[in-house]
Amino acid sequence: MAAQILDGKALSQQVREEVKVEVDKLRGLGVRPGLHVVLVGDDPASAIYVRNKGRACEKVGINGVTHRLPKETTEEELLDLLGKLNADDEVDGVLVQLPLPGHISESRVNDAMDPARDVDGFLPVNLGRLLAGREGLVPCTPAGIIRLIDQSGTAIEGKRAVIIGRSIIVGKPVSLLLMQRHATITVCHSRTRELARLASEADILVAAIGRAKMVKGDWIKEGAVVIDVGMNRDENGKLCGDVDFDEAAGRAAWITPVPGGVGPMTIAYLLRNTVIACCARRGLPSPF
Repeated sequence: MAAQILDGKALSQQVREEVKVEVDKLRGLGVRPGLHVVLVGDDPASAIYVRNKGRACEKVGINGVTHRLPKETTEEELLDLLGKLNADDEVDGVLVQLPLPGHISESRVNDAMDPARDVDGFLPVNLGRLLAGREGLVPCTPAGIIRLIDQSGTAIEGKRAVIIGRSIIVGKPVSLLLMQRHATITVCHSRTRELARLASEADILVAAIGRAKMVKGDWIKEGAVVIDVGMNRDENGKLCGDVDFDEAAGRAAWITPVPGGVGPMTIAYLLRNTVIACCARRGLPSPF
C-alpha cells in the first residue's frame, strides 16, 4: 500500500488561520504583533525567504518589517540595530536571517538578541527552556514536525523515533519535543554506525541531514511515519529531500513530500511564535 501524504501546505494554512484568529483578537485590544526581520547582504535565497515571511505576516495581520542592510554592514552596526529593536515596545519578534556575511559573528549577534523576542527559538535561553521542559519559544521547524505527526493520527507515546541529523535547528530540538511526548528516541548523524539498521527500527523517522535521497526505501520500517526535512537538488537539478521519496512511499504509512511538507510549516510556526511572544511580553495568556 502506498504511503499517505502529509500535506504541509494544507496544514500550514490551517495554522495560519488559527494565528489570524488570535491576531484579530489582539488587534481588538489595540495590540498588533510586530515581527522584524533583519537581512544583511544580497544572498538570493535569503531574499526569497525574507519576502515570503513578509507576505505571510501581511496575510494574518502581523506588522511585518524588514530591515535590509548592505553586506558591508559592520558587526557593530548590526548590534546597534538589534539593541534598538530590543528596546522598541512595538517589536515582538526579531529574526536575523542567516547566513550572515563572514565578518559578522553569529554568536555575538545571538548574544545581543532578546530571548523574549527570539521567534526562531534558537537562542541558548530558549533551547535551555526546551531542555528543562519549561515554557518558551520553541524552534519553528521542530514544532511544525510535531504538528505534522499529530496530523497523521499517530500516537507518539511509546513509539521508537529515530532522528537523522543533530543540528540545533532541527535534530536536537525535535528529539526533545518527541521525548516530551514520551517517545523513545535515537539521534543519528553522518558518523553513526549501522545507520540504515537503526533507521529501519523507527516508527517515526525524521530525516534532517542535508544529503539528497540518502534514506533509501529499505531503511524504512513498514508502516512508519517519515518526516523529510531535507531540501536538496538531485542529479537533474530537481528539488528533493533527504529521503528517496519513491522508494520510501512504498513502505511508509505516512510521508511528507519535498517541497510541500515541512517547509510551509516553518513559516506558519514563525507567525505562531510571534503571537506567543507578543502575549508573553504583555502578560497575556498564551493563546495556543
